[in-house]
Amino acid sequence: MQFAERLAALAAKIRQQRDIIVTEEATKNAFVMPFISTILGYDVFNPLEVVPEFTADVGIKKGEKIDYAIVRDGEVQMLIECKKSAGDLRIEHASQLYRYFAVTNARIAILTNGEVYQFYTDLDAPNRMDSKPFLVLDMADIDETLIPELMKLSKAEFDLDSIVSAAEELKYVGQLKRTITGLFQEPTDEWVKFLTSKVYEGAFTARVREQFTGLVAKASRQFLSDQVNDRLKAALGESPIPSPDTATLAASVTSESAVEADLAADDSVETTLEELEGFQIVRAIVCSEVKPQRIVHRDAKSYFAILLDDNNRKPIARLHFNRSQKYLGVFDADKAETRHPIDSLDEIYNFADELRLSVKNYDA
Repeated sequence: MQFAERLAALAAKIRQQRDIIVTEEATKNAFVMPFISTILGYDVFNPLEVVPEFTADVGIKKGEKIDYAIVRDGEVQMLIECKKSAGDLRIEHASQLYRYFAVTNARIAILTNGEVYQFYTDLDAPNRMDSKPFLVLDMADIDETLIPELMKLSKAEFDLDSIVSAAEELKYVGQLKRTITGLFQEPTDEWVKFLTSKVYEGAFTARVREQFTGLVAKASRQFLSDQVNDRLKAALGESPIPSPDTATLAASVTSESAVEADLAADDSVETTLEELEGFQIVRAIVCSEVKPQRIVHRDAKSYFAILLDDNNRKPIARLHFNRSQKYLGVFDADKAETRHPIDSLDEIYNFADELRLSVKNYDA
C-alpha cells in the first residue's frame, strides 16, 4: 500500500471511530500509535525507535514525561505530545514540548489530538520551539500538497535537513491558505473593502459595505464552485463550459432588481462544494451508461437532486447533505427513493450498481 493510501485508510478509521474515542489514552492507542507505525513507519514496540513516556529532567521540573520520542541512530529526532481527540489543540497544550525541545537533540515537535497534527521546529531561534507550526495535517481534510513533506519524516525517507529547510515556506504558505479560507468563508470588513475598491468607484459607505459583503460572499462561493467544476471536468475529459460574451454578461448585471432577486434566491438555497463533489462522483459512475452531458443537478432547500436529461421525472439520486447525518438517496424502477446513510463522499461508490441501474431504467 502506497503512502497516500495508508494515510487515507487511517483517515477513514478516524472518521468511523472518533465519536467513541473520548480519553487521551484511547486517542493514543486508536489514532496516534497507528500514525507512528503505519504512516511514519516506526516500530511502536521497539524502544530503540519509539520511547513512550519519555523523560528528560528540565531545570527544576523533575520527572515530567513527553508521550513519545522518536529515535534514530541513538538520537532523539522527534517529540510527540498527545491530547484527547474530543478536544481542540491550543498552544497551551505545548508547554512540555517547549521545555523538552530545548534539552534534547530533537528538531521536530508534534502536538496532536489524533485527528490534527501540528508540526513545529526552531525557525525563529535555534533550539527553541516556534510558537506556530510549520505544517498542519488535518486527517479530516488532508491537504495532498503536504504528503511529500510528510514522507520526509517517515523512517524510510527520513530527510531532516530537507524538511527543516522547507519549513519556513511551508509555515507561511500554510498560514496564508488558512487565512484565505477564512476570508472566503467569512469575509472581513477589510477584505470586503479591498475587493470593492477593485470594482466600485464610489465612496465606501455603510450601505455599500452592507451590499458588497453579500456580493463578496456570493462571488467567493461561485469562484470555489467553478474551481471544483473545472478540475472535475478536466478529470472526466470534458470541455469547459464557454464563458458568456461581454454583451450577455453586461445584460445580466445591469438590472438591479435581477441582482437582488438572484441574491435572495442564493440566500434561500446554497449549493455547497460537498454537494458538487458528490454530483461529480455520481456522474463519473453513471457516465458508463450515458453521456456525461445528460447528467445535471438541481439544488433545493431539502435536497440536492441529480437528474437525467434535466427532467424531474428521471431522478438518478438525491444528496441529503444539509443535516448532521448525510444520506444518499437512490431510486428503483418505480422511482421510489431509498436513503442510505453515508459518512464520506467515497461511500457513494458503494452504490455504483444501483445508480447505473437507475439510469438504465430510463434509457431502456
